[in-house]
Amino acid sequence: MPLIENSTYKPPRIFRNAHLNTIYPALFRKVEGVDYERERLATPDGDFIDLDWSRAGCDKVLIALHGLEGGATRPYIRGIIRRFNRAGWDGVGMNFRSCSGEPNRKPYSYHMGATSDLEWVVRHVLASGGYRAVALAGFSLGGNVVLRYLGERPDETPDEIKAAVAFSVPCHISSANQEIEKWFNYPYLNRFMKSLNQKMEIKARQFPEVVRAEGKKPSDFQSFDNRYTAPLHGFKNAEDYWTRCSSLPILPAIRIPTLLVNAMDDTFLSAKCYPYALAEKQPNLYLETPQWGGHTGFVSNMPDGVYWSEERALQFVESR
Repeated sequence: MPLIENSTYKPPRIFRNAHLNTIYPALFRKVEGVDYERERLATPDGDFIDLDWSRAGCDKVLIALHGLEGGATRPYIRGIIRRFNRAGWDGVGMNFRSCSGEPNRKPYSYHMGATSDLEWVVRHVLASGGYRAVALAGFSLGGNVVLRYLGERPDETPDEIKAAVAFSVPCHISSANQEIEKWFNYPYLNRFMKSLNQKMEIKARQFPEVVRAEGKKPSDFQSFDNRYTAPLHGFKNAEDYWTRCSSLPILPAIRIPTLLVNAMDDTFLSAKCYPYALAEKQPNLYLETPQWGGHTGFVSNMPDGVYWSEERALQFVESR
């Protein structure tokens, strides 16, 4: 305990295919009923973070973080905010730097361990909203950021943060990157690299003295992180970045109830991303590993278009 051995997620039969469960909601799901109001938050280093608010006039708020090259407009973010809105929570989708439709103002942007921006957003939300309770939700990269934020300085976690949920998290980055480079994940990797390389071409025009994008483009995370992520964010190389930013080593330090949901058929994750032995020993880490779900999928046939992940997150947060 708190290892959750019997997950309640049972998808429609056709979505027991991991790739279909991953791809379908990303391409075809439409989430209505969420009206965002954008706020641009200035950061201490002269940059900005765009927040997409869905306010319902509540005294509780969910802060939701997207995955790699995503944004607050992604269906999984809109879906979880809509579910929490209907249950009496305000919601805010945090867009990582350069992920809100406009390049940020610095050579660097965001990465798997960029917790300082989340810390800044949490402080801002608490100062501006008068909220008595905050919940955090992260998906994939955003989930890793949430877990690292909670584990890095647990004594400084604001009292208002009552619980957190994280879905489809590559909490051991190095081995997860080996999985995504397998042939059956090529379409996903190719899509990520196309987006990332396009952004670095923009950065090279903005900061030609710092960023160089000429020559052969990186085709995998190791080459991209060695060339761009590591030097721009103060890491020695890709391996140093992956090691220092993986959330797995600091999960034992988390002091608030936190649910980690990693589907067993998630093709992005390695065996090390399912920390069973750790969850059995830690009072605040709840690990749930449903048989199906894909990567940030969890397609469901629940009423009003709600997905299981959204209902599960609300259930966990409100039971704390």
